[in-house]
Formats: sequence, C-alpha cells, structure tokens
Amino acid sequence: MSRADLVHKDLPHGPRNPLWTFGILRSELGTTLRRGRTLALLGVLAAVPVLIGVAVRIETGGGGSAGAGGAGPAFFGQITNNGLFLVFAALAATLPVFLPMAVGVVAGDTIAGEAGAGTLRYLLVAPAGRTRLLLTKYAATLAFCLVATLVVAVSALVVGALLFPVGDVTTISGTRIGFGDGLLRAGLIAVVVAASLSGFAALGLFVSTLTNSGIAAMAATVGVLITVQILDTIPQLGGVHPYLFPHYWLSFSDLLREPVYWDELTKNLGLQAVYAAVFGSAAWARFTTKDITA
Repeated sequence: MSRADLVHKDLPHGPRNPLWTFGILRSELGTTLRRGRTLALLGVLAAVPVLIGVAVRIETGGGGSAGAGGAGPAFFGQITNNGLFLVFAALAATLPVFLPMAVGVVAGDTIAGEAGAGTLRYLLVAPAGRTRLLLTKYAATLAFCLVATLVVAVSALVVGALLFPVGDVTTISGTRIGFGDGLLRAGLIAVVVAASLSGFAALGLFVSTLTNSGIAAMAATVGVLITVQILDTIPQLGGVHPYLFPHYWLSFSDLLREPVYWDELTKNLGLQAVYAAVFGSAAWARFTTKDITA
C-alpha cells in the first residue's frame, strides 16, 4: 500500500481527531525507520561503540587504562574500569559528526524527499493543512534523534558489559555513585544528547523546504553542519562560538559531576530552543507559501 493510500484508508477520519494526528505521525516515523538509508545510518551508529570497545580491549588487554587521546571528556580512560563509561565515550565520539550527519540526512529529506518522489502534493490533498504536516515531519525527525541516540547508548551498554566490568561509577568530580544511579544518568544523558540535536533538525527542515531535491537538501544540511563545526574551532571567532548550535553539545558531561553543573547544560538547551524556534518559523513561512508542483 502506498503512502497516499495510507493517508486516506489507514488513518482515523477527520484531521481534528487527535488519533488522526497520531496516526500520520506513526506513519511518518515508520516510513522513515523502514528506509534502507535510515537503517544503514543506524547500523553505522551501532557499530561505533563496538569499534571503540574492541579497540580499547585490544589496547589494554583487558587491564590498565586506555589513553583518552585528549579527545573530549576523560571517558575513554575509564572504560576498562567500568563498561558503563563506554556509553559516555561513544556518545562523545559520535555527537560531533556521526549523530548530526544522520539527523541531517533525515531532516533534509523530510519535505524535499516527498517533493522529489512526487508524493508531497498528494499528502496535502488530505485536509490536514501544511502546518500540521510540517509539525508532523519535525516531530518524526525529533523522534529519530532520540532513536539514533538510544541506538548508540544501548549498543555501547551491551558491548561495555560484555567486554569490561560494570559497577559503581566514579564521577568526574571524584565521588562515587551506585551503578543504578549511573545507569539513570546514562539515560538522562542520552535524552540530553537527543535534545541537543533539535536545533539542527529544525535547520535541516528549513533547508528541506527550499528545494524539491532530497539529495540537494541532505547535502546542503550536512554542508552547513561541517561549516559551522569548522567555525566553532577557529579561535579568532571566539565571540560568535556561544551562538553556534554545536558549541555546547559536549556539555552533557556535566551530568556526571556531583553535584551536577547546570550552567552550560541550560545554555545548550536554551540555544537549541532558539534555533528550533527561528528555523522552525522560517520553515513554516516558506512551506505555507510555497507552490507545490510535485
């Protein structure tokens, strides 16, 4: 059954029915997660913790500690002592590039991909309205952010438990917390990492409304990501760094302090909210006035 048939046959009657909105969101998320491209991206994300865990295991022979290599918070050096740290290390390793690239591909394809496939106009035949369709696309992208982050976290947790001992967690502050508390913080960190991608997801949604080519939208979104990441590393541009969406991404490490440092975490979530509002509004303004020809 095509997506066009699904809009009219499988969804509850009446766009004002809450079940109708939930149905189209479920349909959109299901379609996204079933795509071969999406499954390949999730497979790559799941493989990263495996590669990190195996590399650390080989380097240390199951004992000693792995060098952090100066990359991000000192999670890598703790992996051999506690496999739970593989979750934090894997998220720190994937957040700068792999996770946002996966989100950029999905977000860039939201509207442009439908237009390129010739299904966007038919979706709008259903009396849902462009605003609701756009919100559904964004909600499905945010759900993918969470799914992608959880794939990394769960893969890392399984690999860490298989290759290394697990137990009480030594925080960055030097205090010790129970394994259950550490697991809870790992879950909270995964949620924060997913939320950290919400601003970039809105930017990708906006780019997707500018073209009818899914490939062009995905390439442009990933290109913006790379450009902003480069700008965030140039010391001479330090004055604008706090306003770039990836600047506070690694602030999730503050959740492993005792007590938790909320300053940069709050700045990060606030910045993502601003990006989501600005580019979400821009996407709405563009999409609601755009001539749909495909």
